[in-house]
Amino acid sequence: MRIIAVFYNISASEPVWFAIHKNLRFFICAIYAICGFILSPHHIFAMGEASKFTFAQLEYSGGNWNPRPNAGKRLMWELIKRTSVEARIDAVILRAGDVNLFEYPFLYMSGDQEFPPFSEKEISNLKLYLEFGGTLLIDDCIGKSNFGFDTSVRREIKRLFPHKSLERLPADHTIFKSFYLLNQAYGRIMEKSYLEAVMIENRAAIIYSQNDLGGAWAKDPLGSWEYEVIPGGETQRAMAFRLGINIIMYALTGDYKQDQVHLPFILKRQM
Repeated sequence: MRIIAVFYNISASEPVWFAIHKNLRFFICAIYAICGFILSPHHIFAMGEASKFTFAQLEYSGGNWNPRPNAGKRLMWELIKRTSVEARIDAVILRAGDVNLFEYPFLYMSGDQEFPPFSEKEISNLKLYLEFGGTLLIDDCIGKSNFGFDTSVRREIKRLFPHKSLERLPADHTIFKSFYLLNQAYGRIMEKSYLEAVMIENRAAIIYSQNDLGGAWAKDPLGSWEYEVIPGGETQRAMAFRLGINIIMYALTGDYKQDQVHLPFILKRQM
């Protein structure tokens, strides 16, 4: 089994991640990083390739589950270059019902058209994954509300959490300052200036973007950007990468950056 430990911007890998309550995740990771203390004889720090952060992508039946096949790879290049997180370049593809889902703290779901409902097994497994600390980023590649992919996403979220709904994240949410300081959402398009989220115990467990983040990240094998970014061009693309990195850092560290000890420094940088 793998362990991911994050302290500031340092990472390793993890399934103990999912075995602890959200409010204890960072505390335990910090203890690991500072003391090197192993909490269980069944878990050891993995070294090398097995310890690296992995971009896990959700495959689903029907629709188009992978409209931006090169997006994750490029984001991992940028994550490695810009942060101290060690990451694999290639993505891992999983289905919602896979038991291996729990090996990955971050899961990416993308699409550009309507898709059929998940099975009950898939809903049950995905719900457990989210409740035990997993983070799901959903990326709408066309950004049309109440149409196609958006309709299907909102239907499945209601099946996952009948008593919860997507909430608009405020501009001061931890996601917008987990690594870079941002004040809004970005992507290939600018359909919405904000992200939506399903909150579990004050944690954004499902993060929903309707701005086609993957379209801004994607490069073809020859190194050219696959899609034009509108209306803000390359500046907007740069912001989309920053947001992607922020979301990953949030998935790894939770609300650590919300700590009041660091608030004065964050506010000072924003001036």
